[in-house]
Amino acid sequence: MTAYRRNEATAESVEPAGHAGPQAELDGSIQLDYADTYADDTDADTGTGNPDEPDYTLGEYDLSDRAALRRIAGLSTELTDITEVEYRQLRLERVVLVGVWTTGTLTEAENSMHELARLAETAGSEVLDGLVQRRDRPDPATYIGSGKAKELRDIVAGTGADTVICDGELTPGQLRQLEQVVKVKVVDRTALILDIFAQHARSREGKAQVELAQLQYLVPRLRGWGESLSRQVGGRAANGVGIGGRGPGETKLEIDRRRITARMAKLRKEISGMKTARDVKRSRRSQNEVPSVVLAGYTNAGKSSLLNRLTGAGVLVENALFATLDPTVRRAETADGRVYTLSDTVGFVRHLPHQLVEAFRSTLEEVASADLILHVVDASDDDPEAQIRAVREVLSDIDALDVPEQIVFNKADAADAETQLRLRSLVPDALFVSALTGTGMAELASLIEAGLPRPDRAVLVLLPYTRGDLVARIHADGEVLSEEHTGDGTLISARVRSDLAAALEQFAAAVPAGER
Repeated sequence: MTAYRRNEATAESVEPAGHAGPQAELDGSIQLDYADTYADDTDADTGTGNPDEPDYTLGEYDLSDRAALRRIAGLSTELTDITEVEYRQLRLERVVLVGVWTTGTLTEAENSMHELARLAETAGSEVLDGLVQRRDRPDPATYIGSGKAKELRDIVAGTGADTVICDGELTPGQLRQLEQVVKVKVVDRTALILDIFAQHARSREGKAQVELAQLQYLVPRLRGWGESLSRQVGGRAANGVGIGGRGPGETKLEIDRRRITARMAKLRKEISGMKTARDVKRSRRSQNEVPSVVLAGYTNAGKSSLLNRLTGAGVLVENALFATLDPTVRRAETADGRVYTLSDTVGFVRHLPHQLVEAFRSTLEEVASADLILHVVDASDDDPEAQIRAVREVLSDIDALDVPEQIVFNKADAADAETQLRLRSLVPDALFVSALTGTGMAELASLIEAGLPRPDRAVLVLLPYTRGDLVARIHADGEVLSEEHTGDGTLISARVRSDLAAALEQFAAAVPAGER
């Protein structure tokens, strides 16, 4: 078993509400200053408070709320007259990571473990140690084998860890037997990702989708009461039922399963109702023939930052995995005035739990129905090729491989020249941009404009000056090729949709042969 260790576990200091500034590293703890916490609060709804403070966008409010201190009423034992500043220490959950390296190179296995460490930190834990074992396949009993499980138990005891996180999806038997050996809680990669989704889901639909995925994961992993209640009894002990009669332990599990099944049915019904509302909005856009562009890609690749750059959406931006889960749709315009929608979707990750793909299917359908997918890749990542493969696997699961795709390498400012050269050889037609510095954003806007479907009807119309409404519709919904103001009205050559072309028929002039 090969082990690698992190140099130092870090935590972020919590700034007082209403202040901004870099977060300083502390030695594994967070110092909370209660005296200054609420000194400069500003009411977000009324705008009252300090007039010199900047106006925050919705995403900045979300980020501030996520990092803010929360005071719990009734827990203070201090006197009314506070003369000293009280400091408290927040203890993070301490975890040890373990993985099984079955295929690929050692570098790929270590990259997967580093990503698991970032996931664990995002979930709010402190990573103490990480170990990887070379095996042909995971052990069916304890995932890493009985001998290595005992070694892991000694490491857990030596580090004082609370939890073991495995880099893979464990069966219920593997979870139970590994816990019996290491004597601490064991979770797998799937449970870790589900926990992060549960923390970051904000909308009603997002919370319902995450809960459904968690229940789907939980059903086969329900556990009884151990030896305190019999699982099965027989003969007279079962009141005449005979061999195979169910005792109280089995009855408890069956009750849990029925309750979970009923809750899952209710959640599916709620999500189906939300999907109907989403489909109605999508059908209206389709009826109006509004093109759709979707930002898809690996988590923390910078999709929300690009959305803010292109549309000024103001959604939450944070250097963390799965910082935003709820899809965001914003209206945008090309340089020639054509309107389209730009959608931000949930980020993907290696081995994305199939429960999440199924639960978020109604949301991910936005990708399959798009006119163009901007596949955003982190150019500064250690293994961007693996990111591309992971995203395309999910696109295949939701039947979106037929949609035109354009790869966009974001964070080009953080990638060195050698990395960019390698990526250009890997994807020759890719575009390199930086949402942070604005590099390449003009080229990205031009690329979107070229990739959008164009109106299919060419018209040449002479509109009287009393029909300014039709002129406005042509500018809003069509593509104006030329416009000239004459004594009889406005002569416009444009490409428009079929419904607008029908409204312009009575004002039609001869269409030039080159524009047919």
